[in-house]
Amino acid sequence: MATVTIKDSSIIMEFGPWERFFVGRARHTIPLAAVRQAIAADQPLRVPRGARRGLTVSGHTKIGVWGLYGGPRQLVSVNRHLPGVHLLLDRASSGGEFDEVVISAPDTDRLVEAIRAVAS
Repeated sequence: MATVTIKDSSIIMEFGPWERFFVGRARHTIPLAAVRQAIAADQPLRVPRGARRGLTVSGHTKIGVWGLYGGPRQLVSVNRHLPGVHLLLDRASSGGEFDEVVISAPDTDRLVEAIRAVAS
């Protein structure tokens, strides 16, 4: 499971060994200034859409990059046992790679409130 921390003016996501293989990185950092909206997702498996590069275990796990051929490009690491955080990003400000991030976290409400407080 990925860990999400807020440090200085960034959101830092560190991926576990299996996640790294599917998302293509060990860590992803997003400037808080690039966050347009932070939403708590009770069912994060429903958020990713479009063509993907990654892993889908139907009804259980999604890890990888969604939206390869159109629509919003999403970095995804979610599973059914945890709620998720859905971040809508300003793609240019976030490094130009992703429009959205969807990630499971055990402390979703606290994380969303912290992002909203700092990004506002």
